[in-house]
Amino acid sequence: MSTQVIVLNGGSSSGKSGIVRCLQAVLPDPWLAFGVDSFVEALPARMRSSDEGIVFEADGGVSVGADFTALDAAWVAGIAAMARAGARIIVDDVFLGGAASQRRWQKALDGLTVLWVGVRCERAVAEGREIARGDRVPGMAALQADVVHQGVRYDLEVDTTHTESLECARTIAAHQLFIENHLRHSDNMTDRTD
Repeated sequence: MSTQVIVLNGGSSSGKSGIVRCLQAVLPDPWLAFGVDSFVEALPARMRSSDEGIVFEADGGVSVGADFTALDAAWVAGIAAMARAGARIIVDDVFLGGAASQRRWQKALDGLTVLWVGVRCERAVAEGREIARGDRVPGMAALQADVVHQGVRYDLEVDTTHTESLECARTIAAHQLFIENHLRHSDNMTDRTD
């Protein structure tokens, strides 16, 4: 059995999107990429500034309402369905709820082989990236840097503070290959004992 889903979790401006693009380049098989930023952009404009949708506060805080939560659940279920149909998926998310956010994904991805990756970045570096990007509410990087990792369990963590996206992607790809080889070896051993 091979890894079917790679989930990257990290705060805003931690470097997840760059890692995803590099993973698609270095992994030997085709992998589809889905990020929370694309999901938010797919929402109707009115939901990007309403209490029922998603609100980006002036201090960088993010709050979500019932309509956002319902559509997010459908998005997660859709990604899980694609993986079950045979697509290999890389997810780029921000676990605003920490462990509760991971549990939501774990429930949806139950029965699939998932590699959980934490993407960390020192707060000051993420804040600098946030300013340079110019498309984020100031303060998001600082507020999310630690909270998204609270209670979350990872198979692997990478830190983009001083490591480029490509090197992080190579580390993740090597870990993914190791897991696949280990699972393949375990399956072969099971076949021999049957």
